Amino acid sequence: MPAKKRQNDSETGKKNKKEKRGEIAAINADLKEDSVLKSMRDAWQRKQSFSSGCVQLDCEPFPHCQITDFLQSPSFVEGLQAELLQLNFNSKSNDLYKFQQSDDLKERKEHHISQIRSVIFGEFRVWLSEVLQVDLEATVDISCAKYEHTDVLLCHDDELEGRRVAFILYLVPPWEVKDGGTLDLFNTDEHCQPLSVVKSLLPCCNSLVFFEVSPVSFHQVAEVLSEEKCRLSLSGWFHGPSLPRPSRYIETSAPRHAHIPRDETLLFEWVNEMYLDPRYQARVQQEFEDSSEICLPSFLQEEKLRQVRSALQSSEIQWEKRGPPNKRCYSCADLQSIPSCVQECWELLSSEAFFILLSNLTGLSLHYLCTNEDDSENEKGKSETENRDTEGDAQAGGSSTEADASSHENKKDKGPPTCVGEVRRWAHGDYTLLHDSVKREYALDLQLHMGCAGWKAEFGGFTSYIAHDEDEELLTVYPEDNSLALVYRDKDTLKFIKHINNSSASHTTAFYDFSFNYFES
Repeated sequence: MPAKKRQNDSETGKKNKKEKRGEIAAINADLKEDSVLKSMRDAWQRKQSFSSGCVQLDCEPFPHCQITDFLQSPSFVEGLQAELLQLNFNSKSNDLYKFQQSDDLKERKEHHISQIRSVIFGEFRVWLSEVLQVDLEATVDISCAKYEHTDVLLCHDDELEGRRVAFILYLVPPWEVKDGGTLDLFNTDEHCQPLSVVKSLLPCCNSLVFFEVSPVSFHQVAEVLSEEKCRLSLSGWFHGPSLPRPSRYIETSAPRHAHIPRDETLLFEWVNEMYLDPRYQARVQQEFEDSSEICLPSFLQEEKLRQVRSALQSSEIQWEKRGPPNKRCYSCADLQSIPSCVQECWELLSSEAFFILLSNLTGLSLHYLCTNEDDSENEKGKSETENRDTEGDAQAGGSSTEADASSHENKKDKGPPTCVGEVRRWAHGDYTLLHDSVKREYALDLQLHMGCAGWKAEFGGFTSYIAHDEDEELLTVYPEDNSLALVYRDKDTLKFIKHINNSSASHTTAFYDFSFNYFES
């Protein structure tokens, strides 16, 4: 090869390598046009829809914008995808989500990652501040998320102090509706509570979606159904002055009721005779007092179980969807429509005889005939202490009198033991979430599962108990056919039911439970 030819090839190769190493990310040039920027700004302020070239602004159910071909260079997008897939990802799973996430990308040094960070922190932030007419801070939370088969992020509004704008940059392979993983947007009611999905945005490579974090910005990432594709994205929040929020809506609690008058005959008709043996009850109580939880298998008599299980699958039952979806999603039976044997089972769990049985199995004070020995000892000791300290209390002024009055009021307010319950149906897509409006109090939780033979933990649908303000899981109750689960929950213990995912499709039918909470006197 001639020397000149070799020199030209060498210089070309060096130039290509240099260009690749120095490839610069930049947002779509159309966004910078004065006419587009002005129209976007005016449309956003007036809450009007707008479409031009790569920009699509919609205002229903809340203002959001989708920008296609967000980055100018397709080769840069490919390089960014490759770098992100080399990151270490941490599996994240709780009541709200299941997916994989990288650490914060603020300190990453890789070329494409540092470039996209600069674009989002700088050029795009300035453009977005101009559109929204809001001074967005220069620091941005940003991380990479991978959603694979059965991964999901359930309904939430992104509310957190300082968050002003949420954004998602998609870096996915060709994506179809059947793959799941859409960004679903919810409409809301007069209390700013989410109702239902009214719009779904399909992920598209090199498209960016953003919206303001507001009292109505409820959204979710639908469960990924594809077993081959990975839903890869960069996401985060721009910080700035928060939008005003209304007072938090507090739901009305379901009414509680005292036991209904049914004698022990009902127990002998329904409950496995093993659990009616006083000696066995004493063993169960000892185990429960040691761990505050127990599962009692084969709880109902087989014939009664078959009748109720069959009746629950009856078309005559009217099932009502329970929401809102930022707190729960499952079906609850209308008690006016349930067949007689289901009604009888409901009455069993609400009966005076069953309150006494629970007292014997747990040692809790759920009936006046069943006094908790520890409580009696505590009251006796408290009385003796108060008698010894009478003289000192008198010297302390009126504080003792006030404390006694307060104690008396608390006892008076407590009233008789009560319960509240429902019959629930659980199927693909159902769940409950932790939320602030739950009243934190002592309670005995009861779950009696039916129709879940062959159910696997990987399907979800299990009840998880956790400590308040901690990620520590204290206990998991898995659905088990005809097993009565009892858990004593204190004020610092919360619970949720894990989202039932698409893997449960192999379990052809829904399962059911009677769910009750009992409160001591």
